[in-house]
Amino acid sequence: MENVVDTPVSASPRIANPVLVPKGLFLFALLYGGMVPLGGFLGTKQVALGPLAVEAGIFPFLTLVAISSAFAELYGKQTADRLVRFGFVPLVLAILLALFVLKLPTDPDMYPPAKDAFPIIVGQSWRMMAAGIVAYGVSVTLNIWIFDRLRGATGAMAGLRGFIAAALSQIVDTLIFITVSFLGERPILDLMLGQMLAKVVLSAVLVPIVIGVVVRMARRLDADSTLGAQA
Repeated sequence: MENVVDTPVSASPRIANPVLVPKGLFLFALLYGGMVPLGGFLGTKQVALGPLAVEAGIFPFLTLVAISSAFAELYGKQTADRLVRFGFVPLVLAILLALFVLKLPTDPDMYPPAKDAFPIIVGQSWRMMAAGIVAYGVSVTLNIWIFDRLRGATGAMAGLRGFIAAALSQIVDTLIFITVSFLGERPILDLMLGQMLAKVVLSAVLVPIVIGVVVRMARRLDADSTLGAQA
């Protein structure tokens, strides 16, 4: 019988040379991935904020914008751009799963109001789905580009740069989403103007705060330790 020599786990090349992932990057990348499909789901509700009316999906979407800016600040533009590209995975997967579930037969004993409301809340036209995908990719990528360019041009605080980048990118997001979704079906000019105003105001209020929180928490987590370092 041959002698079998046990190989320590640490001798495995994949474990002995782990990929060191900053804890902050890992945590907020997970949060980013969860927020991507949530924006489309919450967007089925219109909320009134004083005189402003906006779809509720703006709250997770502005969180995406702020996290992407924080990533550019902490880990560089290339990492932030990669985060946006990976965000297409949960977005497209959520759309495909929603379409699949809508095609499945409904339990006849399902609570009637929920049975009637589910297709309205989850289901969207193909134009709105396409608009969401295109608007997400263009606007968040543009946000990162503006945020990074402002750092090189002005050196302004991250929160101020984040607001400017978010406001401009959200105007583009609104132009793309509403045009692709509703052009030819309903008047869109007033809808665009109202959405733009609401998004710029919310960008001023929310984005600098979220960027500040993410940057501080990520730096604290990254200083603590790195995932994979203890393997």
